[in-house]
Amino acid sequence: MLWPFNRFGKSAAPPRQTIEAIYGMIVAQAREPAFYLRYNVPDTVNGRLDLLILHLWLVLRRLRRAAAGADLSQALFDRFCTDMDANLREMGVGDLTVPKRMQAFGEAFYGRSTAYDLAIESGRGDFAQAISRNVLDGKFADSALRLADYGIAVSERLADESDAAIADAAWSFPKPASE
Repeated sequence: MLWPFNRFGKSAAPPRQTIEAIYGMIVAQAREPAFYLRYNVPDTVNGRLDLLILHLWLVLRRLRRAAAGADLSQALFDRFCTDMDANLREMGVGDLTVPKRMQAFGEAFYGRSTAYDLAIESGRGDFAQAISRNVLDGKFADSALRLADYGIAVSERLADESDAAIADAAWSFPKPASE
């Protein structure tokens, strides 16, 4: 289980530059304008968070089968939590409210991850429905299908990469379709 305070194991943490590189790739991809202009993802705080979670989930899903995947996954999740905490504070959320909002982020992440895990294994239609519910507020069926196709393409590209390439951030996300 990924948990932001799970540092009781004996294994070495992945290098910080690796985590920063992978997380930076995830954030950059989630900010790609095509998602907001052509896929109807709401250009809001929640829309951007949902797209970030989708991309983070895709990478963590691939890391499950990597040799050092558990440590890398935990470090990547920890980086996500640190980023969310910093964003909340930057937006002016008070110290007493941050833990409640972080719990909500955690619940959103785990809820979406579970839904995506089940849906992607069931096929394109179920994956599109999960994306529609979680990213597109139940709207834009065509956009949900295109976003599901994109997610499947990302998953396939990551599956084709070696564990070393994944761990070294020597891969890239495919560009979202511009049609």
